[in-house]
Amino acid sequence: MNSYSDLQIAGDLLEVQHLLRPAREHPATVAEFAGLARSIAGDRSRWAPLVQYDATTRWYHRLLSFPQAPGSDRAGETPLGYDVWLLSWVPGQGSGLHDHGLSSGVLTVLEGELTERTDRGKRTLGHGAQRVFAPGYVHEVVNDSLEPAVSLHIYYPGLTDMPMHSAQCTPAAATV
Repeated sequence: MNSYSDLQIAGDLLEVQHLLRPAREHPATVAEFAGLARSIAGDRSRWAPLVQYDATTRWYHRLLSFPQAPGSDRAGETPLGYDVWLLSWVPGQGSGLHDHGLSSGVLTVLEGELTERTDRGKRTLGHGAQRVFAPGYVHEVVNDSLEPAVSLHIYYPGLTDMPMHSAQCTPAAATV
């Protein structure tokens, strides 16, 4: 067996442009939205100067918003708008139990540590962690640590509704 890959490309890669898909202007798949979040997360100069911390209320800032474009339901285009939000969390702050209406989302921790609570239990999300969720996903996000945290949220379609739920998130008890 030789050390060469089974796949070898001969010639100049730039000569096969007709075989490559053109890059989309906006994300259209879960992977592309998660990639957009990682790209923004990796560019601290884009978001860090905007962050503010407020002990009396949760702070948030809409970083980007792309509304639905007329005729944008063509193949390869994002048919609905999307929003990118930047949120800060001081120790003890939480979102309350909620869902995101008809929006799907990507949550990315930019700094610090957050705890996500659902009816299935809780999960600690450290720096760089991502959570992807579908419409109707019910959770609560809390900063249980002793240090501030910052997160990035992308909602597709753009967030228009965030219904709050009254019950606390507790794991379902085992039945005997």
